[in-house]
Amino acid sequence: MSIDVGTFPIVSVITFLPLVGALVVALIPRGNLAAIRGTALLFALATWVASLFLLLGYLPGRDLGPGMSFQFVEQLDWIPLFGIQYKVGVDGLSIAMVVLTTTLTWVSILASFSPIKERVKEYMVSFLILEVGMLGVFVSLDLFLFYIFWEVVLVPMYLIIGIWGGANRIYATIKFVLYTLVGSLLMLVAILATAFAYQAATGSWDGAFDLERLAGFGFDRTFQLLAFGAFALAFAIKVPMFPFHTWLPDAHVEAPTAGSVILAGVLLKLGAYGFIRFALPLFPEGAQAFAPLIIVLSVIAIIYGAIVALVQPDLKKLVAYSSVSHMGFVTLGIFIFQEQGLQGAILQMVNHGLITGALFLLVGVIYERTHDRTIAKIGGLGAPVPVYAATFGFFVFASVGLPGLAGFVGEFLVFQGAFAFNPWTAATIVFVMIFAAAYLLWMQQRLLFGPVSDFVRGLGNHLTDMKPVEILTLAPLGALTVVLGLFPGLVLDLVAGSVKAVLAAVDPSLATAIGH
Repeated sequence: MSIDVGTFPIVSVITFLPLVGALVVALIPRGNLAAIRGTALLFALATWVASLFLLLGYLPGRDLGPGMSFQFVEQLDWIPLFGIQYKVGVDGLSIAMVVLTTTLTWVSILASFSPIKERVKEYMVSFLILEVGMLGVFVSLDLFLFYIFWEVVLVPMYLIIGIWGGANRIYATIKFVLYTLVGSLLMLVAILATAFAYQAATGSWDGAFDLERLAGFGFDRTFQLLAFGAFALAFAIKVPMFPFHTWLPDAHVEAPTAGSVILAGVLLKLGAYGFIRFALPLFPEGAQAFAPLIIVLSVIAIIYGAIVALVQPDLKKLVAYSSVSHMGFVTLGIFIFQEQGLQGAILQMVNHGLITGALFLLVGVIYERTHDRTIAKIGGLGAPVPVYAATFGFFVFASVGLPGLAGFVGEFLVFQGAFAFNPWTAATIVFVMIFAAAYLLWMQQRLLFGPVSDFVRGLGNHLTDMKPVEILTLAPLGALTVVLGLFPGLVLDLVAGSVKAVLAAVDPSLATAIGH
């Protein structure tokens, strides 16, 4: 079902508006830095506003019934010989991810104004093209189109880390690309195999790459196991799940601040979104067969990420390993196949994007002043930079899962679903929540409280409190953290239809179980 919105292709406009911005920025003379930065920010803000219009347009007519239901669908034959289409559309899950992406993109571009001083034009063009790729992944309803956008994301991220990153950036980028490519190429094989299997069964290429046609088609069990394994590997690397996570800390540490924000806030969500949107509905038997393994790996990731974060001397690396642990909650919530668990996983995706994105921004703020991220060296910041200390403390509490802030409800729902699935699993992750409080609060204590370190004292007037632009980048993330902490229903109601559709696709008996 799709709502008739006249002839205005709002989904395509949102997806490709940043590309127009990239072309405009590319035409601006290299020396005119103010125009380059201002134009990039303007297009990012315009895309954000358009995504809010999409959200408002979607809400009144959202479909909460089981079965895949997309709105604002735009469909155009692309390669008719093989049934490949340009087909985009949104449901509640897509819109939640689109708005998260457009929000974090303009925040990241604004946060890049001061730190990025060289090759500013190329940086802004890369960032806007990165936004096109991310948005395209979230709105694609054709498997071939989805794969194109999935690969588009890789190139600008490679450039952002490889050109504007830290001292060890080349190693980090090559590792990032090799990991991602291995998973992506296997997924491409699985996409083509799925289309050929559909064509062999129906005798027609019509709809061979169409997600809505392929979901619930009922492929052979052996084929489902193999295809799901290929898709799952690509998504697991992107999440990243244990043991495919080793590229993430290197990429985060070497990436510029805004690169880390987008990496944690959106790129990790591509993997989780891929599981929910593609892997589960297309290959439900494969999903059920692999679920025990993924649940075990998710619990290991939750524990491992927390323990390794506890011993990190580098502030940015600590936040990076906390992402491994937090994303473990997301994959656990997806694969326990419980309504609360899946709702919690999606809410946690949004919350993690806001909170961890803000923490990386705050790491960048202090790095700009100290050019050091060693927690032991930059201790005692509470007295010299009180506004920074208060802001940092707020987002640390949100990340710990303080009730009333966004981090709490998502983890609680995953815990509730895990308890219904297996009480021992729930007991394990509750134990790890204590670890999360330990590594985050201990880090906060060393960084903000206690005596001012000799290194910080030696900075003198160079150590200034937060500037208005830095506060402006964090204000929307802080506001959303409070709003979603107090009113999680804003996201949960939005994605209710998507949750029911995915669970019904995995196991039809769940459709009646959650239909009350």
